[in-house]
Amino acid sequence: MMKQGEINCRSCESNDIDIFLDLGEKPPSDRILTEKMLNEPEPVFPLEVGFCQQCSLVQILETVPPEELFLDSYQYFSSFSPTILENAKENVQNLIVDRGLSGKSLVVELASNDGYLLKNYVQAGIPALGIDPAPLQSKAAEENGVPTLKEFFTVSLAKRLRQEGRRADVVHGNNVLAHVADTNGFVEGIRILLKDNGVAVLEVPYVKDLIEKCEFDTIYHEHLCYFSVTSLQYLFRRHNLYLNRVEQIPIHGGSLRLFVEPHQAVSDSVVHLMNLEREQGITTLSYYNYFGKRVESLKVALHSMLTKLKSENKTIAAYGAAAKGSTMINYVDIGTELIDFVVDRNTYKHGKYMPGKHLPVFPTEKLLESQPDYVLILAWNFSEEIIAQQQEYRKKGGKFIIPVPSPTVV
Repeated sequence: MMKQGEINCRSCESNDIDIFLDLGEKPPSDRILTEKMLNEPEPVFPLEVGFCQQCSLVQILETVPPEELFLDSYQYFSSFSPTILENAKENVQNLIVDRGLSGKSLVVELASNDGYLLKNYVQAGIPALGIDPAPLQSKAAEENGVPTLKEFFTVSLAKRLRQEGRRADVVHGNNVLAHVADTNGFVEGIRILLKDNGVAVLEVPYVKDLIEKCEFDTIYHEHLCYFSVTSLQYLFRRHNLYLNRVEQIPIHGGSLRLFVEPHQAVSDSVVHLMNLEREQGITTLSYYNYFGKRVESLKVALHSMLTKLKSENKTIAAYGAAAKGSTMINYVDIGTELIDFVVDRNTYKHGKYMPGKHLPVFPTEKLLESQPDYVLILAWNFSEEIIAQQQEYRKKGGKFIIPVPSPTVV
């Protein structure tokens, strides 16, 4: 394994980091292109993944400036996924009861996107505040009745809110902790923002699922960290916060829902997963050593499958113009010679092109219009939802390809 001696860990600041996967130089995964942008130089950045020997955090080594990732070209909207909406609604309903939230409470969400989660609190009469720098998403949230600060969440912003008397009973952060370059500053901001009896409820993809299910396409420049319970506990303890409860949830291919508080009351759920991680070797480099070989095998298998289908004059489309799809098509080398087009429910992406391979993006209705023989599900984490939506396509003989953990036709 390669040793990166000049990079400090995003959590513990150690430089004892071993690189175990190199996906090459890739464009930012969420940088959807307009037709005009096709003729402009496309930025690419190294995509190397390392393991910290000190705190067990898995992380990419390159930090792309967040302004290049999450502002004008950022087209991700949470509300286009029924699965995400249902996950958020159920989480909110449980927290309202469990925490006894009322009109006197305050709930803050970090990276609140289009207000998909906080609107549930607003509808229940509970004061809510979203924080998100992306202009399109912030505007959509405001239109949903969710007050939103169009800013990045930082320690200084947390201090400002606290000085204004706006401390939070609940801080939400779904799939954002892995996105921030200043990991420690972000967590310190949560500590400052929380009331003494408050709770931060965060969701992060679980590195155990990533490795075991060969979910390499969840690795992209927006995702800086890949967390285990062990690495999370280490991170929070640095800021006098405690990971007191954890739930495993199936969303995004396998995630952790974390309950983090300013006081210590660690439950069996945390102890159990930490023990399991130690027993299975997740806290050691050897656990990750063969991941690169498995990723390479998947790449060869998927490219060979698609090439064979094209040689048989089969037509192939893809579903999901999201970040993981970008990693998949660019690493596996899937261009317009193999895939005719991509469909997506996100209307902001229609008429545009995926980064790198420049596959055109259309509405999902194009599947029935064109009736391709196969659809490669790039958004495989929503495969059940997608297949259920596309029953008519399937009835007409269409087939789906699910790429991970190994390419399978269904």
